[in-house]
Amino acid sequence: MTADTLRQLYLDFFKSKGHAVISGASLMPENDPTVLFTTAGMHPLVPYLMGEPHPAGRRLTDVQKCVRTGDIDAVGDAAHLTFFEMLGNWSLGDYFKREAITWSHEFLTQKLGFAPERLNVTVFAGEGDIPADEEAAAIWRELG
Repeated sequence: MTADTLRQLYLDFFKSKGHAVISGASLMPENDPTVLFTTAGMHPLVPYLMGEPHPAGRRLTDVQKCVRTGDIDAVGDAAHLTFFEMLGNWSLGDYFKREAITWSHEFLTQKLGFAPERLNVTVFAGEGDIPADEEAAAIWRELG
């Protein structure tokens, strides 16, 4: 499978779930003097994640090019990159964990053909006064 094919499968899948396909933003963020590069898929969407209405609606999907330099000295091993693309599906107050996790599982197992028993996921383990995300863990366990 090519990267182009994977991108299109992802966008088409989430479009079928009622998401509007939006364009990725520039690698050099506009209107954000706090960063040099777009470093995450959510970066260009922060105003909308904070409550500003998005012109395309409450369900969005995109492919965002990202650059990270914080660990540039480690680039070259199997876990560190400077440039990559994030595939994103975004709910701006429309749905929550159950739908997001279920659709992720569906995309990985039904569209990409990964065996469910070969999937490994992580959920927030908690930190300080913030509890572990038991709800997300339970949903993943239900899905197998």
